[in-house]
Amino acid sequence: MVARANASHIGGALSMADIIAVLYAEVLHVRAEEPVWPVRDRFLLSKGHSCTALYAALALCRFFPIDELETYAQDGSRLMAHISHKIPGVEFSTGSLGHGLPFGCGKALAAKRSGAAWRTFVMLSDGELDEGSNWEAILFAPQHRLDNLIAIVDYNKIQSLGSVAEVMELDPLADKFRAFRWSVREVDGHDHAAIREALSSVPWEVGRPSVLIAHTIKGKGVDFMENNLQWHYSSPKGEQLSSALLQLGGDS
Repeated sequence: MVARANASHIGGALSMADIIAVLYAEVLHVRAEEPVWPVRDRFLLSKGHSCTALYAALALCRFFPIDELETYAQDGSRLMAHISHKIPGVEFSTGSLGHGLPFGCGKALAAKRSGAAWRTFVMLSDGELDEGSNWEAILFAPQHRLDNLIAIVDYNKIQSLGSVAEVMELDPLADKFRAFRWSVREVDGHDHAAIREALSSVPWEVGRPSVLIAHTIKGKGVDFMENNLQWHYSSPKGEQLSSALLQLGGDS
């Protein structure tokens, strides 16, 4: 998809692909045949630039025809280069970072006040935690006892212009969330069993929002992309594409 469109953000899509797989296979209560099922869980991809992983998951779950993936980022396509709510199964268009968690707080609060049982999951990038709007939301959620809100941080340690440590150090990230009264767990973001165990038991504490800090690898699964800043933006071509597809178990 990325190579065909000469688009970008493949590194961040691969870093969260395992988490997306577990969410849609085993955790989220959603129905492909009824995308706006009233009691569905809401999933918000705040890091909307990495939408290829979510589009692929939704197509594999039959929210829309898998052939439509071929139109990603083409003129006139519904599959925009940042996630779009025009797609069945997508709750919210994102791309300007720092919006997903504040919006998720609103959804979770609405569910609480209406007595609804559905949950709100928000996938965040580590780089977007530089945004102050997220920290307002991180304060807001425990104040309103939003234990139906689950944040997931794709902590791959690389953002657009450098490593997270160089641009704006986040560590100790878990301690920061604990100080803001969140219930916190950390996992290997590529270990399906660990992800499943953590997300299948939320909320971890009554009255507290949950955050799963998933330690991941940018460009996971492709040797020349892993932990390489270049692949935040680059698009594989020619031999690079063939090699990447073979490493990921696809066709060259």
